[in-house]
Amino acid sequence: MPLLADSSMHAREVLNVVNHQLSTRPMSESVAQSWARCMNEYHLDPSRFVTPPVLTDYELRSRREALRDLIACSKLEMTTLYQQLADPELAVVLVDAQGAILHQVSSVPFAESVAPDGFRVGALWSEREAGTNGMGTCLAERDCIAVCQYEHFYPRYTGLTCSAAPIFDDKGEVAGVLDVTSRSRLLQQHSLVLVGMSRQMIENRLLDARYRHANMIHFHSRPEFVGTLHVGKLAVADDSTVLAANRSALFQLGFRSLEELRGKRIEEAFNASLEDMIARSIRGSFHPVTVYSANATNRFFLVAQSPQSNAARATRVLMTDPNARSATSASPASSSNVGGSAAQNRTAPEPHLEKVAHLEFGDPRMASQVQLGVRVIQRKIPIVLRGQTGSGKEVFAHALHSVSPHAAGPFVPVNCASLPETLIESELFGYRAGAFTGAQREGRRGKILQANSGTLFLDEIGDMPLALQARLLRVIEEQEVTPLGAETTVKVDFQLISASHRNLLELVQEGQFRADLYYRLKGVELTLPSLGERLDKLPLIHHLLAGETDTPPELSPEAEQALLSYSWPGNIRQLRHVLQMAIALCDGKCIRLADLPAEVTQRAPSAEPAVLKRPAEPEFDAEPDEVLDLSALNAIQLNERETVLSLLEKHRWNVSNVARSLGISRNTLYRKMRRLHIPLSHDGSMPPGSA
Repeated sequence: MPLLADSSMHAREVLNVVNHQLSTRPMSESVAQSWARCMNEYHLDPSRFVTPPVLTDYELRSRREALRDLIACSKLEMTTLYQQLADPELAVVLVDAQGAILHQVSSVPFAESVAPDGFRVGALWSEREAGTNGMGTCLAERDCIAVCQYEHFYPRYTGLTCSAAPIFDDKGEVAGVLDVTSRSRLLQQHSLVLVGMSRQMIENRLLDARYRHANMIHFHSRPEFVGTLHVGKLAVADDSTVLAANRSALFQLGFRSLEELRGKRIEEAFNASLEDMIARSIRGSFHPVTVYSANATNRFFLVAQSPQSNAARATRVLMTDPNARSATSASPASSSNVGGSAAQNRTAPEPHLEKVAHLEFGDPRMASQVQLGVRVIQRKIPIVLRGQTGSGKEVFAHALHSVSPHAAGPFVPVNCASLPETLIESELFGYRAGAFTGAQREGRRGKILQANSGTLFLDEIGDMPLALQARLLRVIEEQEVTPLGAETTVKVDFQLISASHRNLLELVQEGQFRADLYYRLKGVELTLPSLGERLDKLPLIHHLLAGETDTPPELSPEAEQALLSYSWPGNIRQLRHVLQMAIALCDGKCIRLADLPAEVTQRAPSAEPAVLKRPAEPEFDAEPDEVLDLSALNAIQLNERETVLSLLEKHRWNVSNVARSLGISRNTLYRKMRRLHIPLSHDGSMPPGSA
């Protein structure tokens, strides 16, 4: 609490600012206006502190009941925000539109220290009742605001710093305020950013909760933002009329308020129907697809989903639209002549293999990994996926889940690298009710419990802290989990799939990963080849193009060759983004070299036919000085040839090792080398018995 002299000086400072006299401190315009409102409209006196009034139990229950969905959507974000800030000297609070504190997350000592000043659940913190403060001034300004120490109206609160953001409901009205109040001035800017992000998450959750039976469209002008808190969200009725939108959606579509958009048909916003967007999203495995605004001036990437209660409608879309069949079925034409006999001899897949057919289109190594994964997951064996970032590990894991004995249960992904270390434990194991002040009343089920009877996918498992590795090992060994703060265990049964772009065995040798956990996770290790190593790039490209638009453009020979020749360091994720950009830039009928980004085209080889000097020793009954013309090979074969040559060089022309890496026999590799005009040994001679 400030000294009396300091209190008097602060009161005089407020009077000077309100009376437009010289201020001794820098002052924001919003704070100065708030001080003026407090004195001129609410007739408050900065030298006469009055504790904010507190609602009766009945009044508090009534307000909580009226906003139960807002509170439910906010609790998790408030707890997460509190853990992110990791400061015992702060509180995360939720207030309603009248400034009443409905929920608070804080340490017990901090809550007890501020309660005598009226900072407690049920207290009213509007400007009228508490003067200038984060919560009340945020309500008055309808905007994010930070009120730092001496900027409070009452001297009693100058030891606090508040960072607050308004929460808007589906009607565009302020439903409440999310606020962080602390004793630290240093947290101000950091807190305000995190509060704003948490506010957006709450708004998106609230929209989902209030329109759970509507069709949801998630979109953004940048594909990487679809699925993030910045995404535009539209709730659309079955008759294609817009019911609600978040603020990001209104901003991107150019509407100033929801009333300008509500009731309009979705075709007035986009150049596609609701049925079309849902069909394309299903066909593209719910990766963002490209659409344009109704006036064709702006491009967007979106995912459209039917509600759970309307699942039959999505099924009807698939049944009636031949182009909207599951992305798991590959066209035979697109798979022919790719990957040698492994693709050519492929017969109609078994029913359960249809669900994983979209993972490969003729690459023998990918095919062998898919087949092995399908076999072992039937026996509930733990699987470790290893592959470069962007190579499709989560898509691969989800496909395996769909053919596993746990397919009827949920697929629960957890990215161990994206979660702060302080959150991984509660995310995985959950916590009991009352585990800490402000925790959800009913507690929280962790990801492991959520995955019960389903599949738990631990992505980037190599980044899990060592302390948590021991707890995870115990869960796997004993098949039971103990939530944080609980004394009783809960039995669990789930399929475990882990993934990492790092070599886990090397991490074990370096002491960064537990050996016992590694061998418990590694029932079998599957390696996903990078896109640059795959022999089925062209059919994969056509598959991705078909997922972006109903009428995918053709590829010019030069563009096709550039795409096949590029090394793709970002793998499938990078390829998808390049194709999305190319579709947007092309004339709609053909993707040309100019439609591709510079990093792809600069590595494209010359469009002239490739030629290769013959080795000194004659082969294929050719003359020694004859020039080998490779123009007879198509683009797929040329790319396949380069890949096989690279593998031969890598394995020092050891045909047995190359065949083993490809998952084919030596004789099959010899036939492939003949077909691709590759010398049968490093010196150009034929190996014994290969003729």
